[in-house]
Amino acid sequence: MRRESGLKALLWAISMGVCALLVWIVADLVSRGTGPISLEFLMAAPRDAGRAGGIGSLLVSTFWIVAVATGVALPIGFFSAVLLAEDTHSRMSRAVRSCLDMLNAVPSIVFGLFGNALFCVALGMGYSILSGGLTLSCMILPILIRTMEQSLRAVPKEQRFAASALGLSDVTTLFRVLLPPASPGMAVGLILGVGRALSETAALIFTAGYVTRFPDNLLDSGRSLSVHIFDLAMNVPGADERAYASALVLVVILFVINSCVRLAARHFQARLAT
Repeated sequence: MRRESGLKALLWAISMGVCALLVWIVADLVSRGTGPISLEFLMAAPRDAGRAGGIGSLLVSTFWIVAVATGVALPIGFFSAVLLAEDTHSRMSRAVRSCLDMLNAVPSIVFGLFGNALFCVALGMGYSILSGGLTLSCMILPILIRTMEQSLRAVPKEQRFAASALGLSDVTTLFRVLLPPASPGMAVGLILGVGRALSETAALIFTAGYVTRFPDNLLDSGRSLSVHIFDLAMNVPGADERAYASALVLVVILFVINSCVRLAARHFQARLAT
């Protein structure tokens, strides 16, 4: 009993430490980055290497990059996860899982070089939003597939047996029996994937480029917000306050996306359960 209480106290202490670290980071960003934030800062393009102007064009580029990455990776990841969840013991499924786990450990700079060689050079897309988005889709696919697969496999087998006993088709079983309890875990996978796409820097330097103007289409080069933060912090003297402001905006975007995905997952779960 005493050992159990000690373990519980240790877990609570670790959890509180993680929460305290998050509060510390957010408080530091708020204290140092709220000064430059205004409507003009959120809508204007950067000027003077980022020391003036805003981040409007960067927000547009970031939105399109993440939209391309999510739009490509989400359907592929979902159907791949369904196939892997149903085929649990074959050699092919085990080989695919091993490859996905190895891809999760590949550094982002390697994905950037791969995306540059394939999308920018071989396919002739150049430094563009489309090249950056497709590269990020390759990066987040392993996270999406493995998280969604584990969420589907966590559904008790008895529910599958009951659906088979009632004569439900595989599609009906998937959408009516498996997805409602699995949707919260799948939403976590989506949040992790979008979060990685939003915060990625190295891969986008080699694929999306550095251009700070408003993009006209997906084949235009565009600087993401994370790349802009890196550039201000490392290469632009006197731009620390605007780097903090940009980082604060990025954290707020992540929080909003997190909340929206969780609400959508709950609504989707409730709708499928009815």
